Amino acid sequence: MEGGGGSGNKTPGGLAGFFGAGGAGYSHADLAGVPLTGMNPLSPYLNVDPRYLVQDTDEFILPTGANKTRGRFELAFFTIGGCCMTGAAFGAMNGLRLGLKETQSMAWSKPRNVQILNMVTRQGALWANTLGSLALLYSAFGVIIEKTRGAEDDLNTIAAGTMTGMLYKCTGGLRGVARGGLAGLTLTSLYALYNNWEHVKGSLLPQSL
Repeated sequence: MEGGGGSGNKTPGGLAGFFGAGGAGYSHADLAGVPLTGMNPLSPYLNVDPRYLVQDTDEFILPTGANKTRGRFELAFFTIGGCCMTGAAFGAMNGLRLGLKETQSMAWSKPRNVQILNMVTRQGALWANTLGSLALLYSAFGVIIEKTRGAEDDLNTIAAGTMTGMLYKCTGGLRGVARGGLAGLTLTSLYALYNNWEHVKGSLLPQSL
C-alpha cells in the first residue's frame, strides 16, 4: 500500500514528463490577476501580440526619397497617352459622321466605303495629334513649373494650362495668344475648382450660417 501511495505522487514518466506535461499547471483564472509588466496582453485566440496586427503604415515599400503620390513627370505619360487615344476615338467617330454625311447620295459600294474609311482615319489622326500635342505641352510646362517652384499645387495646373494655350495659339498673333491663354486659364481653373469643390463648399457653409 505504501508503494502504491508513493507511486500516486510521482510525476508521469516518458515524453510527458520530459516536456513537463505532468508538472504543476496554471489555469487562465490563476493567471488573470498576474500583471504583465513591460509586455502587451496576448490575444486569447491567436496567441500573438495584437499590435502586430494593426496596419498603421502603407503596405508598399517606397524607395528612399520617393513621394507617396505620383508627380507630374510620372503622370505625363498617362496624360499624353490618354489624350492621344481619346482624340483618336473622337476623331474616328467624327470622321464616320462626316463620311456618311458627304457620301449619303452615293450607293453602298466599294468607292463609298473607301471614302468613309479615309475620312475616319484622317479625322482620327488629326484629333489624336491635336490632343496629344496639347497634352505634351501641358505636361512639359507642368513639370518645369513644379521643378522651378519646388511645390505641387493647383497654381501649377492653372499656370501650365494658360501657357499651353498661349503657345499653341501663338501663330495667330497677339489676339490668338490672348484667346489661347484665356481658354487654357478657364479650363484649368474649372478643373482646379472641381478638385477642390469639397474644400470650397466646406469653407463657404460657415460663412452662410
